[in-house]
Amino acid sequence: MKVQITKRVGEKKPHTPAAGQPVAAVARGQSARVPQPSFDDLHARITVRAYELYVERGYRDGGALEDWLDAEREVLAAMP
Repeated sequence: MKVQITKRVGEKKPHTPAAGQPVAAVARGQSARVPQPSFDDLHARITVRAYELYVERGYRDGGALEDWLDAEREVLAAMP
């Protein structure tokens, strides 16, 4: 039996920050003091809130878009 070895394409080495510069600042290109929510974090918060709205409606189908838009509006309004 032959064993096939595959090569990972596009694999990159991790970026190391410049000496004396905080890792978070290098990753975002900004000051480490100003936290910026990532897309994944924002999406997760909206998802959780939309599900909470669905539960509050009594698990009724047919309102997913409305729940999502309401959740998005609430989460974005709560951001600084």
